[in-house]
Amino acid sequence: MSNSGLIGLEVVELDGLTLDRSKVQKVVDGIAKVSLPEGNRVRVRDSRNRIEKQINDGKIVYGVNTGFGKLSDIEIPKEDIAKLQLNLLRADAVGVGEPLPKPIVRAMMTLRANALAKGFSGIREETLQLLIDMINHEVHPVVPCKGSVGASGDLAPLSHVAIVLVGEGKAEYKGEVLPGAEALKRAGLKPVTLEAKEGLALINGTQAMCGVGVVALNEAERLGLAADMAACLTMEALHGVISAFDSELLAVRPHPELEFVASRMRGWLAGSQRITRQGEMRIQDAYSIRCIPQVHGASWQAFNYVEERLKVEMNSTTDNPIVLESGEVISGGHFHGQPIALSMDFLKVGAAEWANISERRTERLVNPQLSGLSPFLAVDPGLECGLMVAQYAAASLVSENKVLAHPASVDSIPTSANQEDHVSMGTIASRQAREIIHNSARVIAVEMICASQAIYLEKAENQLAPATRAYLEKVRDICPPLEGDRAISDQMEELAQFILRDDRLK
Repeated sequence: MSNSGLIGLEVVELDGLTLDRSKVQKVVDGIAKVSLPEGNRVRVRDSRNRIEKQINDGKIVYGVNTGFGKLSDIEIPKEDIAKLQLNLLRADAVGVGEPLPKPIVRAMMTLRANALAKGFSGIREETLQLLIDMINHEVHPVVPCKGSVGASGDLAPLSHVAIVLVGEGKAEYKGEVLPGAEALKRAGLKPVTLEAKEGLALINGTQAMCGVGVVALNEAERLGLAADMAACLTMEALHGVISAFDSELLAVRPHPELEFVASRMRGWLAGSQRITRQGEMRIQDAYSIRCIPQVHGASWQAFNYVEERLKVEMNSTTDNPIVLESGEVISGGHFHGQPIALSMDFLKVGAAEWANISERRTERLVNPQLSGLSPFLAVDPGLECGLMVAQYAAASLVSENKVLAHPASVDSIPTSANQEDHVSMGTIASRQAREIIHNSARVIAVEMICASQAIYLEKAENQLAPATRAYLEKVRDICPPLEGDRAISDQMEELAQFILRDDRLK
């Protein structure tokens, strides 16, 4: 697909420099196509010419005319160079487990194309163009979620993407999983025959961990905002003391994220008749309410750090060897996922803490000794259990998050006959981060439902702030207040999924 074929559509240019998570999200959501700017086409062609010159000059270049990993000392005859690249994809497409969701596959493809567009990988323009066309025609390779150790690149998952370019593997097209060649054919595309270095260029990078990471980070932003809103609803349900959110107070400990949280919550609570000040009903609240700026703010600090690292990684060349503009081809370690592994482990902890403190606020809502409300927010306690076991579900999810939050990056296991003797496990960290984020959204949903029920029992809807009342209406569209016991599992999950995709709180 030429760039002219994108007229009338929103287009994200893959220039290798300016990609960010919002642009990736547009591609992931299918509301934007991608294109390769002409300047990058020139860079890609120049990079390819440098590889061709190395071959014609009889140079020995890793992954071009040598084996891979521990086999790098084996020289490959010139007539077998193309076969070497195809063999690499076939040998490395060994992922296992459930397929990655389509949004993550689209993110992976976009990030890989952007890295190749920088012009340091030696790939041919037509091969890169096919990857771009697959994104734009929505040909989505089937990529098993497990099998990467996060160094030497995300070899297994990226091989499942790359092998479709040669007409092998499997891909989803228009809702149907097909052999790779058939998926390309139905989309009006033709497979390529790989040449020197191209297989390695396609799979040696961090785009699986980074792709999962970008999608997870966008969901984490929505989760964090929902956590702030849930806390507002709980404060109104329990007559929370807003004095602890005072801007002058917070200024003496000037972490900016503390004030960002407090300012946002002060704005959302403006006009509320349910909020109290110090001394009106009590001097101070429990930590799960009084320390919201400090705890939520720290999670936003983790979020901001991860966003910085992912922005760098999205616009990096992460394969090996690197084709430098000087003409040299140098082997290095840019495929190693440690920067992302540590970042995603940090995001795991930050997201888990949004859930940890939320579950404690839920306990304050359902526990009559702490709330002064009907036990477990039941209309007829004793005959009814109310939301007793909804809190159990939140507690279970919080406990599961604590296990998942164990850092994947502190683990390593040697591969390739100990040639690759330290790996990052960054892809595991990214997958765990997303799982924690989804679990945490369910915990936040439980808090919102409990706060909604408490407000219902208090008949306090007209006393809420305009902003929180408007959000409460959406919560109740999904999960109306209980007038007696009923199963709410499906509604809890629906509200959690709403949290993960709703952008109205931004």
